[in-house]
Amino acid sequence: MQTGSPARTAPKLYEILSKRSPCRGGEAAGIIEMTIHAPRVAAKCHAGQFFMLRVDERGERVPFTFSDWSRDEGWIRFIFMVVGKTTSALAALEVGECVHDLAGPLGKATDVPGTGSVVVVGGGVGTAVAYPVARSLCEAGREVRVIVGARTADLLILIDELDALPLAELRVMTDDGTAGEQGLVTVPLAEMCTGGNAEQAFIVGPAIMMKFAALTAVDAGVPATVSLNPLMVDGTGMCGACRVSVDGVTRFACVDGPDFCAEGVDWDELMSRQRFYLEEERASREHWERAERAGRERLHDRCDCFEQGGESRA
Repeated sequence: MQTGSPARTAPKLYEILSKRSPCRGGEAAGIIEMTIHAPRVAAKCHAGQFFMLRVDERGERVPFTFSDWSRDEGWIRFIFMVVGKTTSALAALEVGECVHDLAGPLGKATDVPGTGSVVVVGGGVGTAVAYPVARSLCEAGREVRVIVGARTADLLILIDELDALPLAELRVMTDDGTAGEQGLVTVPLAEMCTGGNAEQAFIVGPAIMMKFAALTAVDAGVPATVSLNPLMVDGTGMCGACRVSVDGVTRFACVDGPDFCAEGVDWDELMSRQRFYLEEERASREHWERAERAGRERLHDRCDCFEQGGESRA
């Protein structure tokens, strides 16, 4: 007769293994780090790639970029900010629950050619992408400098993880000066590019930040790669929703990117397309929140009917 603790049950596919707020601001900051059991995805993913996730069977497909993974343990990790219906529903799930499905890895892995020094710039939640890119460059033997920016100290993420890498330099910038230096990421970026400390730049974050950081690097004669984040629907090149213009040519971020040479990006078009469905996204989140407060399951994503009694709510 065997004694002792019972064997641990193996995690279910797409089970949430851990969930936490990765920033000093805690849950109030609305930034969540989640680890999910997905061994086949973890076995193939690389820095810069992403996956598409559905929270439930009627949910939309939403892209998330890998912030970390373990091939041996079979998990993937990502960080997101709660901004709409789907991220609200995802944040409501707890450890031990499962997302409905996910597909990945998708997109091309980040490739910064050459052997020289690189500066990696991460803004806001984009730091979740910058971290594995910086780590892979360090593992390749490159001289790596990292600049991280956020509005305030409470929104900074992965600083300890970045600090643990063998970086040549780590600069932290906040708009209000509550951590690191006060100012924009373009200030230290200009110093590194003009001072001969960066032969190439990799930039990821909000589109407006990427635009001006890329201009800073290119004006200093440093080639820049940016990780673009347009609207995305299927993630496999079929729908065209993620189209961007690079050097006057239409490219699909999901299959041609998400990384592109910064100099040719049409930033105004990208930012205009990102804002296209803001009103619909706001209405969708408000509808989901009403349904959650009512404690009823929605019949459809875009109407006000509920399963219990089929009644309508204003």
